[in-house]
Amino acid sequence: MNPSERRRLLLITALAAYLVALWVLWPTVFVYPLKIFVVFLHELSHALAAMATGGQVASIRLDAREGGATWVRGGSRFITLSAGYLGSLLWGLLLLAVARWRPRAARAGVQGLGILLLLITVAYVRGAFGILFGLLFGCALFAAGRRLRQDAAVLVLSALGVTSAVYALLDIRSDILLRPGALSDAALLAQLTGIPALVWGVLWGGLALVACGLMLRRIWKTP
Repeated sequence: MNPSERRRLLLITALAAYLVALWVLWPTVFVYPLKIFVVFLHELSHALAAMATGGQVASIRLDAREGGATWVRGGSRFITLSAGYLGSLLWGLLLLAVARWRPRAARAGVQGLGILLLLITVAYVRGAFGILFGLLFGCALFAAGRRLRQDAAVLVLSALGVTSAVYALLDIRSDILLRPGALSDAALLAQLTGIPALVWGVLWGGLALVACGLMLRRIWKTP
């Protein structure tokens, strides 16, 4: 096995080990902040989609029970509703891409993510829990980006990226595929389009699996 193959194998092994750790620690307090972070990205994706299609964001709320909601005015309701699960997935893949192919930008990426959380929290987040989480997590990321070495920042971005991508898949499975009658983005989209929520869940889940598969394939092929 040449050095390039060894590095790829080590990376895939590390990702697999992290996924196993997530699975084991999922119900514990250790993973809880990461779950709320992904919920934040989910709601942020709704907000960005609304603004990108001409709407305005009224407020974002985070729930301590790992829920959230975004209130917007105007914009494309179809795109805004579609952006939640797929947005948190894309955030995860973007963070992984920066960590893998732009390691020199990892520290700036962690800092920038912290600044983004702080700005969004101050501008749009309402409710004590959401504000407290956004400020604390945003400050923690900003401080980490300033103090960590490059390799440690790469690990932070990779961990956040994997968690976001995996949580998006688990959310689609839990909220839509296993509970098709529950109130979710897919249920609201079903009301808008007349297409059942289960169909949207299968479609989003399929896109998520394909995107994650392509990312893993590219990671494996990149020296």
